[in-house]
Amino acid sequence: MPASYAYLGPEGTFTEVALRTLPESATRQLVPMVSVPAALDAVRAGEAEAAFVPIENSVEGGITTTVDQLAVGEPLMIYREVLLSITFALLVRPGTKLSDIKTVSAHPAAQPQVRIWMGKHLPDVVWESAASNADAARLVQEGRYDAAFAGEFAAARYGLEALETGIHDAENAQTRFVLVGRPARPAAPTGADKTSVVIWQRDDHPGALLELLQEFAVRGVNLMLLQSRPTGEGIGNYCFAIDAEGHVSDRRVAEALMGLKRICPQVRFLGSYPQADVDPRNVRPPRAGTSDSEFAAAWDWLARCQDGRF
Repeated sequence: MPASYAYLGPEGTFTEVALRTLPESATRQLVPMVSVPAALDAVRAGEAEAAFVPIENSVEGGITTTVDQLAVGEPLMIYREVLLSITFALLVRPGTKLSDIKTVSAHPAAQPQVRIWMGKHLPDVVWESAASNADAARLVQEGRYDAAFAGEFAAARYGLEALETGIHDAENAQTRFVLVGRPARPAAPTGADKTSVVIWQRDDHPGALLELLQEFAVRGVNLMLLQSRPTGEGIGNYCFAIDAEGHVSDRRVAEALMGLKRICPQVRFLGSYPQADVDPRNVRPPRAGTSDSEFAAAWDWLARCQDGRF
């Protein structure tokens, strides 16, 4: 049997479409799962080589279920990311008219991306959340709901028709997906990489978040995402999911993570991996004073000072 990749199912999700853009997906058994936690737990249990799940969209931000599941439990690591442009179709059973629709369903992350369109075309329709957009299409097929927001490609799979297509409130909306596996040595840097971590504050005090961010700032590490998530330990207790430019093997990134480890009770490394759709040749060089060669020169100077050779 080929190795398997678990993904947010059922068949016909945007997740499946994005997963199939990976060349290695052609040599893997693709296994749809009922939820993001189920896909990640399949990896933790050794039932799948990797899981492919959504983690962020350009309209609503982080997919909190994915972020939270990566922050707790047995550690996992991100190996790849994929960006997919998203537009929705309104899928209905054949013969359904817009005036017939009383209920509509989709994944919760879809709602902010179609809210304006709904307000204009379906102002009195009741929204019902589903585990995924494809699952919403399945529920329409079964007669549970009147319509679903999903990819137009899911219509044939579930015996539905697209009543409306090209639905989106924001132009150029994208969703970011990640391939997640068990921890291992990160791939070699490409020159256009991203490092993801989750960090916890030691305590809440004035300037606490600033202290964390300074570990990146003073070393010239640009942050691409900063998201606070409750720890579940009471109001006001948060951890922070961070995406930073660079690879853990870059001296500036490595030293920033070391600084965080000194001042945080917990730092969870989620991986260093290539940025999707970024050509390393177009990446701007590190800020003056933060390149690997400059870090090495500083260490050499310090060693000479300690040896009395300055």
